[in-house]
Amino acid sequence: MVAKLRKFALIYQREFRSPSFYPRSFFLQKDDRMAAPSLDIPADLIRFPRPLFHLARQLKAGGPVKIVAIGSSSTAGEGTIPPYPGRLEAAMQARFHNPAITVLNRGKGDQEALEELLRFDTDVLAETPVLTIWQVGTNAVFHDDRYNVPDMAAAIDAGLKRLSGLPMDVVLMDLQYAQAITSSVKMAGTERMVALIAEVATKASVNVFRRFALMRHWIRDLGIPIDQLIDPTDPQHLHQSEPCTAFVVQALDVLIADAVKRGTPIPPSS
Repeated sequence: MVAKLRKFALIYQREFRSPSFYPRSFFLQKDDRMAAPSLDIPADLIRFPRPLFHLARQLKAGGPVKIVAIGSSSTAGEGTIPPYPGRLEAAMQARFHNPAITVLNRGKGDQEALEELLRFDTDVLAETPVLTIWQVGTNAVFHDDRYNVPDMAAAIDAGLKRLSGLPMDVVLMDLQYAQAITSSVKMAGTERMVALIAEVATKASVNVFRRFALMRHWIRDLGIPIDQLIDPTDPQHLHQSEPCTAFVVQALDVLIADAVKRGTPIPPSS
C-alpha cells in the first residue's frame, strides 16, 4: 500500500505540476487504447462514440468558442480544489491554440437534474454554447431521501429533449466513484443511476463522459487507493481530490479532442 501511495504521488507531481501538463494529455496508441504516460485507460471504456460536429465546426472557423458546464458541486467546485471547468478551459486553449475558448461554470452545489433543468433558459440556452457538458446523477443517490432515481432520469431525458435540435453538442457526465455512493447501502442505486444515464444518452444520441467507470478502473485495475481519489478534507467522502480532478480533466480533454477530430471534415447539412 505504501508503494502504491508513493507511486501515485510521483505520477501526480510529474504529470500535473510540470509546465507541459496540459499539452501532453492522453494519447491514442496504435493498439487503439487510450493512455497517459502513467495511467493506461482502454479506449473502449470511455471513448465518445459520437463525433462533436458543432464544436469541430466552430474550432475550424476560429474565433471565440463557448462551452457551458452545468451540474452540481462536481462542477461548481467544493472546498479549496479548483473545479474542472476552468481546468478544462486551460487544457483546450493549449490543445487547440485558441485563447478564445471559454468554459462557463454553471454548477450549483446540492442540486440535481430537476433543479438544473429549471436553470436551462438562463444558464445554458441564453449563452448559446457550442458544447454543453451536463454533470448529473450523484445527488440522486447521495440524497436518496430527497430524490428518486427514475424521476431524475426522466428529468435528464426532458433536458436532453430541450437541447435536441439546437446548434450545439451535448455531453453528459455521470457519477464519480466515491465511498459515499459506493457503500453496500448505496451501490445498487448508484449502478442504476449510471445505467439510466447511459440509457437516456443513447436514446438522445449524445455522448457520456463515463467518470464512474474511469475512476473504478483506476481503483480496481491500476490499484490506486480510493482514498487518494477522494478529497481527504471532505467529511462526506464524496468529492474528488486534487490529483483526481486533474486526471479527470486530462481524460475529458482528450475525449473531446478525439471526438472533434472525428467531426472534421464536417459532413454537408441535410
